[in-house]
Amino acid sequence: MNIDTVRSLRREGKHEEACNLALRLLATDPGNAELQLEAASIHDFLGQEAAAVPFYLNAMAGELGDSQRLGAYVGLGSTYRTLGRYKDAEKVLLEGRARFPTAKEIWVFLAMTQHNLGKTKEAFELLLGLLAETSNDDGIREYRRAIALYAQDIAKTYR
Repeated sequence: MNIDTVRSLRREGKHEEACNLALRLLATDPGNAELQLEAASIHDFLGQEAAAVPFYLNAMAGELGDSQRLGAYVGLGSTYRTLGRYKDAEKVLLEGRARFPTAKEIWVFLAMTQHNLGKTKEAFELLLGLLAETSNDDGIREYRRAIALYAQDIAKTYR
């Protein structure tokens, strides 16, 4: 039994079993950042967001590969947002965006968090910029330049 077994159980939809195994494994290997991240993700999936936070923090304090660290930033930021800890969420997501500037998934969660913080203009501009940059929709692509311009300052008028 190891982290691969935990992942296999998750893929099979056996999340409670995966959680129990992850916790047993962490009891003997608490410094395993990958296992901490798995435990965090499982707790999130099970709707136990508050319980997921310490696992995310432990994972981020340890050695993770880039894709796992990216997942930890998104997971922790999203979890903080879900818990109503918007300032914590914004801090984590801004950190994640600085470290992984091309990871657009962080931008989406950051925009949601900014909205929750009352920074709706910033959130809207962030999403407009993301839409202009990433959309393959023909209609969006036709107006990409204008959308990108508005993303810089949605309130600006041209007279």
